[in-house]
Amino acid sequence: MFRFIRKLLGRKSKEEILIEVVRRGAYVIDVRTPAEYKMGHIQQAVNISLDQIAKNADKIRKINKPVITCCMNGGRSSRARRILNRKGIEVYNGGGWVNLKDLIRMANS
Repeated sequence: MFRFIRKLLGRKSKEEILIEVVRRGAYVIDVRTPAEYKMGHIQQAVNISLDQIAKNADKIRKINKPVITCCMNGGRSSRARRILNRKGIEVYNGGGWVNLKDLIRMANS
């Protein structure tokens, strides 16, 4: 229902926006702990845990690409998005890494 309304209004869904950002060469940051990351992650994702995001903002900015954050189900990646956004970085919350992995696959096919 909401997708239909968005299309009528000309607004893109979160999934459509993320696919576009991936196609623009987004830098994917997994903000889970290193132990969680080792248990499974998106191949091209870099692990910078949430507690290290603010410290690494300048390094992330220098990459000069849009950023997509992800975690287990979207809570920590949302907090990371807000932190990086306040630092002037173009950033999108990709939510849970498993769903984002599927979107990345769609974007690259």
